[in-house]
Amino acid sequence: MRATLRWAHSDLRTHRGEALFLVLATAGIVASLLLATALFGYATNPWQRVFTQSHGAHVWLHTDTAADTGKLAALDGVDSVAGPYPTASATVSSRGSRAAVELRGTPERPSVGRPPIVSGHWLDPATPNGVVLESRLARALLAEPGDTLTVPGTARHLTVVGLADSAEPRYRPGEQPGLVWTLPSAVPDPGGQVIGLRLTDPGDTSYVVQRAVTVLGAGAIGEVSTWQQARAEAQGDNRLLGQVLGLFGLGALVAAGLAVHGAIGTRIRGHLRDLSVLKAIGFTPGQVVSVFLLQHLAYALLGAVAAAALAEALGSRIPGRLGDAVGVWQGLPGHTVALFVIPVGAVLFIGATTGLAAWRAGRVPPVPVQRPAAALGGRSSGASTGRTFGRGPAAAVPADQPTGTTSQASGPQSAAAVPGGQRTGTTVQPSAAPPGRRLAGGLRRVLGLRPAAPRTGQLSDLARRALGARIPPALVLGWHKAFTRRPRSLATVARLTLPLLLIVVAMSAWTTIDRFHSTPEQIGLPTALSVRADAGLNDRQARALLERDPEVAAAYPGVETAALVPGQTATIALRGLGTGQDPYPYTLAEGRPARGADEAVAGQGLLDLLDVRVGDWVRMTVGDQPQILHIVGRSIEPENAGRVISTSLDTLRANDPGLRPTLYELRLEPGADPGEVADRLATAGRGHLDVHTVTNPADGLSPLRAVVAGLIAVLALIGLIELLTAIGGTVRESERDLLALKAIGLSPRQITAITVTATGCTALAAVLAATALGLPLAHWLIDAQGRSSGIGAGIAQGPSAPLMLLLGAAAVLCAAALAAVPAARAARRRLADTLSAVA
Repeated sequence: MRATLRWAHSDLRTHRGEALFLVLATAGIVASLLLATALFGYATNPWQRVFTQSHGAHVWLHTDTAADTGKLAALDGVDSVAGPYPTASATVSSRGSRAAVELRGTPERPSVGRPPIVSGHWLDPATPNGVVLESRLARALLAEPGDTLTVPGTARHLTVVGLADSAEPRYRPGEQPGLVWTLPSAVPDPGGQVIGLRLTDPGDTSYVVQRAVTVLGAGAIGEVSTWQQARAEAQGDNRLLGQVLGLFGLGALVAAGLAVHGAIGTRIRGHLRDLSVLKAIGFTPGQVVSVFLLQHLAYALLGAVAAAALAEALGSRIPGRLGDAVGVWQGLPGHTVALFVIPVGAVLFIGATTGLAAWRAGRVPPVPVQRPAAALGGRSSGASTGRTFGRGPAAAVPADQPTGTTSQASGPQSAAAVPGGQRTGTTVQPSAAPPGRRLAGGLRRVLGLRPAAPRTGQLSDLARRALGARIPPALVLGWHKAFTRRPRSLATVARLTLPLLLIVVAMSAWTTIDRFHSTPEQIGLPTALSVRADAGLNDRQARALLERDPEVAAAYPGVETAALVPGQTATIALRGLGTGQDPYPYTLAEGRPARGADEAVAGQGLLDLLDVRVGDWVRMTVGDQPQILHIVGRSIEPENAGRVISTSLDTLRANDPGLRPTLYELRLEPGADPGEVADRLATAGRGHLDVHTVTNPADGLSPLRAVVAGLIAVLALIGLIELLTAIGGTVRESERDLLALKAIGLSPRQITAITVTATGCTALAAVLAATALGLPLAHWLIDAQGRSSGIGAGIAQGPSAPLMLLLGAAAVLCAAALAAVPAARAARRRLADTLSAVA
């Protein structure tokens, strides 16, 4: 054991840089996986916690005031109900911020859907105008208990007495109104009512909704929201961040394992003589394997423990959403188990890949087997091309040294020139070939075929033609060295390709996020502002007021309402935007724009929900009126999880002539600031306009930039480890060719250039493979995420050509620069050192 530890310590001193890189790479991988776990927990558990604490309802039904909701309690599968509660739509304002809200008259704190109070207290009859705000709405209004809310256009004031969490669909400006609990007396003229259903089996949600619509009648249902929709909205971007971190963390773990495997394999090939000596002095195969295994397990364990300790101690202090996620995750029940299982799993995976490579070290025989000569034998000399490679002739080399030409070792004198009967850097052929080889050669001569290339790696016809064409021999021989040993070369290229491929995917994610910000009109956001006008302005007055602003390019009138899908199991958003003369500029990923009567475009979420495709007709119910539309295109819909079907306002008016616009989508001039335009319009509207900026889904993905940058750094570190391994293997193999290269006249600079060229060719092949595989993979992954989120495919954006060229150039130049120093040092070694290295 003492000898084993001493040898391991000596090996560590020799490979300090490699050990440091492995520790850092393992720490980065484990940190990525831990953060991914934290984000998954943060995405799911807060909503689940609120739902459990509030004894939440699985279904919320918004109906008209005449609906007999008492029948719903007797439905099969309904455990208990909340309400019905009278509701009214309103707009409230606080500290310059405005929001559309739903006032819900609640006489007492309910047992089902009981909102947990996070600040202040529940409603008190002593404060008749008191309200409790949903916490997300309160953050948007910058409101706290004790603040006063105003209702624009009226003299009414509301006093905030408390803030509460809710498991219902969250407030989204311009899309989903915020929830305000108030006493029934504060809702004197309700526009509808809402009832919540808690089910005995949440899996029967669709069936119960269908039965409820049948009992009440489709015309009585205004909107249906389910617990699945609320959970999906609550998870939102946090789940996506967790998926990105988890995917890249696992990919980096595989890349690190392969890098460790390649590093050990290369070191075994370069230290066969040392391993044989260890076997000769009494080391067992198990001890040899344990040296490599314990070393790399120690590196991995050190990195994993460091990552776990940093994540536990400093994770909650990370700015932004990542820090919040880690803080919440640390309070969850499974936190301790994950903190132990993830580092242990990473260490065991690296240990498994290490064991596979170290097993080969245990099989090294005590007496070293003579290795075949390098790939420079046969016709690799200048004689085959009619010229010498270097500045001096081959005769300049002392006569007692090999000349680099093929010799027939038929006597003891030639066999004794170099220990083992083999000349360094030459192709030594035995005096008598095996019978099978002689038979094969005879058959090839009879059939008129060319002689078979020797296993030592004879130069190919292309390489010989290149030498004859006066291409520098360093370039030709470097390319030849990089790809002579095909299985080993392909394995090296594959190991280097994996981190580069993941970097290409990460860069594609980065450019896709940039696309959301730089060209939002290409991903379904052609407008920047959404405006709602109250009853004090008619359509003509509202459009004139909006189009009067010099930075408003177009104002598209429209309506948005909830519609029941076929089967009456859910509601979708039905939008009518633009007119026949001024159509709304939808972003289409498939099909064509909706120009004719009854034509519409739909989001991916709606197509998946209804199991329809472009070209199908769909029927939906708005109130008690059916609406039949022909889907002629698929639009990119970042809102409402893609469950949106859009047509023109004229099409909806054909079914309801009295329909008037309730919202206006504004397309601004290039370079206009949406915030400034919104302020001007709100001032000009004198309280009659509710102006909101259109929410960009990429705004919630801003932490992903830092995540992607960190992942690229970890992957680059893994690639650097593999690159250093490849350089070390190439330099060690070139030591056996050094005498032959000098014998044929190559200078130390040319010999250095061979190794540098071989390394650069390997890196270039990896870059080309990573680009060819990474770009399609990135598009598939991003579009798959788009389809699963309801936005739809067609949002992926690959890195630009200059950026990919920069990545490739950086990888190749970095490889060449790293190879230059060890290659130059090896090329200037003394002949005595070279002879001892290859003996």
